[in-house]
Amino acid sequence: MRADIFDSDKRSAIMRAVKSRDTSPELAVRAAVRGLGYGRRYRLNGAQLPGKPDLVFTSLGKVVFVHGCFWHGHDCKRGARQPKDNASYWRAKIARNRARDAASLIALRADGWSALVVWECETRDNSALSRKLGAFLAD
Repeated sequence: MRADIFDSDKRSAIMRAVKSRDTSPELAVRAAVRGLGYGRRYRLNGAQLPGKPDLVFTSLGKVVFVHGCFWHGHDCKRGARQPKDNASYWRAKIARNRARDAASLIALRADGWSALVVWECETRDNSALSRKLGAFLAD
């Protein structure tokens, strides 16, 4: 394991800057949803539902998760990147995240919800993102 290149105050500031809500990918998804005309039909961060979906469309019975590629172990370039420092910790952490995500989707489907996962890398192409969300919400 390599030593951290930042002192503890700098590392603490960097980690504090990592947000869990209102991230750029979430804002991109919300903008696409508004562009599709569903702007007043969702609630944010459904804490009462398994997995705390990012967008909850109660009247449609649908939820949308916006997952960061690294944190949730996507198979894209960013998600497949393995940290060199403390690698065993990060592999276990991401594996737990993936297991928790799968359990949340199963629980939601068992409760009658339809769920869509939007990956961080998918938010970079606005037209493809709008098509994906439009197809899911129109069903």
